[in-house]
Amino acid sequence: MKDSIIHSIDNNRDSFYKISQSIGHNPELGNEEYHASNLLITELKAHGFSVTEGIVNQPTAFEAVYDSGLPGANIGFMCEYDALPEIGHACGHNLIGTQGIAAAIGLASALSETGGKIFVYGTPAEESNGAKVTMANEGRFSHLDAALMAHPSGDYVTSGTSLAMDAIQFSFYGKSAHAAAAPHEGINALDAVIQTFTSINALRQHVTPDVRIHGIIPEGGKAANVVPDYAVAQFYIRANERRTLSPVTEKVIQCARASALATGAKLEVSNYEYSYDNLITNEPLSSLFTKQLTFLGIPADEIHSNQTGNGSLDMGNVSHQCPSIHPYVRISPLPISPHTHGFREAALSDEGFEGMLISAKALALTGYEVLSNDGNRHKIAGFFQEIKD
Repeated sequence: MKDSIIHSIDNNRDSFYKISQSIGHNPELGNEEYHASNLLITELKAHGFSVTEGIVNQPTAFEAVYDSGLPGANIGFMCEYDALPEIGHACGHNLIGTQGIAAAIGLASALSETGGKIFVYGTPAEESNGAKVTMANEGRFSHLDAALMAHPSGDYVTSGTSLAMDAIQFSFYGKSAHAAAAPHEGINALDAVIQTFTSINALRQHVTPDVRIHGIIPEGGKAANVVPDYAVAQFYIRANERRTLSPVTEKVIQCARASALATGAKLEVSNYEYSYDNLITNEPLSSLFTKQLTFLGIPADEIHSNQTGNGSLDMGNVSHQCPSIHPYVRISPLPISPHTHGFREAALSDEGFEGMLISAKALALTGYEVLSNDGNRHKIAGFFQEIKD
């Protein structure tokens, strides 16, 4: 049956290549991915998937289902397809989107034997307001026995961790005045921003080493001789785990509240991007994926173990709802870094496409191992329950 899954993916490689290239050469920003989502949806429908478009009130999001009509596990594949401003698909989402449908279509060829259902999630805007957050909040993943995706990279790396993250905006409202003639009549919103930064800097010595707080001032006034009546600070606050992050975020907010009180400004607190939870890798599921890579001919000594992530992923939110993995797969024989022109070119190269096919096959075979083996499913579920407890 594994050979049948692999053949199913290989038999559709021409279509997958055209899709990945078309998405790659027509980059669309988050929540604007109409071309990309339409390509993926069209291909899924052609292979018997039923598709619901515009889920979670996002027009470029979708959920596709292939139902065997028999009892069994529920396997979910994640598709990402948003691009970065100016440099396009420099994170390889043209490959991730194609990979998700390729794995699902390949695994669908085995469902008459294994039973169960396959779910494919079109998740817009991973680079900003990741749709997986909204989907997780609505319980879209809670029924899954496994949520699977992999990310293009310069190496093979097993699924590891990512940082929990809050994106907080502080908007201060003061009162304008002539800065030389009547400064006493003004309330300086920029002073409140600067005081917030100063207070946060003092906070840094009282947080754990994994915490990161970094911010900018996107709005600080218009002219030096006018007391700014409006100023904005934006911060990313990160930590290894959500349980560490949440109290730190509250302390950062208190810094802003104190600054508003000290200056007389009014404060509005908001999230300018969604909050991401830390990624919890399901180790039994991760081991299954690694075994499939070696089955496909990737030498075990080329697969690096447990990357400790320094960034944040909306896949983290999924991992708090169901067993999940987010490994990395090689798409280039040369070292590459994401969010660069070199990475974009690798994601559009023939080597990049071949790397994506290996990843899609490994994901599909991992899904098969969950569908066809109750022992695997119980180990995965047990690990997830242990983490939740």
